[in-house]
Amino acid sequence: MTRSRSFGAQTHSFILNGEKITIEAEDNERLLWVLRDLVGLKGPKYGCGLDVCKSCTSHINGKAFNPCSVPVSKIKATDEITTIEGLANKETGELHPMQQAWLDYDVAECGYCQPGQIMAAIAKVKQARANGHEISDTDFDELRNICRCGTYFRIREAVRAGAAKM
Repeated sequence: MTRSRSFGAQTHSFILNGEKITIEAEDNERLLWVLRDLVGLKGPKYGCGLDVCKSCTSHINGKAFNPCSVPVSKIKATDEITTIEGLANKETGELHPMQQAWLDYDVAECGYCQPGQIMAAIAKVKQARANGHEISDTDFDELRNICRCGTYFRIREAVRAGAAKM
């Protein structure tokens, strides 16, 4: 897939949700705008643009990051970017266990921050397990995604439930 925005753009390639893509964008264009405006994904949300609210949280090479703070020129051709759109099983459509837990625990109120919350939770569970333990209160304290509706209690319940099925 190749998409372009402007005349003086540079070509950038990377792996997005399992598919190699090539886009044309200015080197300093933030990856969030590439994902939303050029590729057409709407899962990563724009909140602050300053790496504070974390509503755009996605994964790069399996780790949480915020594409609002990363220029597309910093993304290498071998980098694997995963957004909320890339979590469900492509063959069956079955949701990722964390996505299903969000539904089971009725987490979302407005829902704006939820894609970023889910992506951060998955990365945190994987990080905890890589460190030899299940997700703990200390790990929860390190999650900094902002939810304006205040559903933090349900978020924690859903994370624990989703983690149990991951």
